Amino acid sequence: MPPTPASRPARERLLAAAGELFYDSGIAATGVDAVLTRARVSPATLYAHFSGKDGLVAAYLEHRFLQWRQTWDDVLAERTDPVDRLLSVFDAVVRYREAEGNRRGCAFLAAATELPPDHPGQHWLAADSRLLAERLRELAEGAGAEDPVEVADGLLTFYDGALARLARQAVVPGLDTGDPVARARRTAAEWLAGRVRDSR
Repeated sequence: MPPTPASRPARERLLAAAGELFYDSGIAATGVDAVLTRARVSPATLYAHFSGKDGLVAAYLEHRFLQWRQTWDDVLAERTDPVDRLLSVFDAVVRYREAEGNRRGCAFLAAATELPPDHPGQHWLAADSRLLAERLRELAEGAGAEDPVEVADGLLTFYDGALARLARQAVVPGLDTGDPVARARRTAAEWLAGRVRDSR
């Protein structure tokens, strides 16, 4: 039987509460008291595990980064075709959203607009950007791209556009005109024609 919310370790409850509130309401708009109330812990418990709100924000972003990377790793493990592996970033987004219930686009892009340059969470924003750029470049090389950097940059443009569209759909009723991730994948596959050796 899975643990009830109250019986889960305090650190897990804090991360779960922070994950829900920071993602749904924004980091700046979410006060520590709201996280404490949802997690059912005292301020002393928070400070026993994290160095205040900034430390909790960084841990929230680290947790999301590790989940996202693992999801993409799992999807890649199922793909053998070089072009499918290159497009796997879109498939990973679909799987991640299904598992995590993401509705408002990318948590890292949202956090990038809120965190100051010296915030400890910036480490995980940079880690996400590096993962995307470096892995897509490696996959582009594996697919025989003449210019792997150009291919990686192009796919990132489609990727970021799809996530931005998700964010718009979440806040504007009636704007949902289809799945932007699926549309971005189709467009990216067409765009790859002539840019990678194994494109179909």
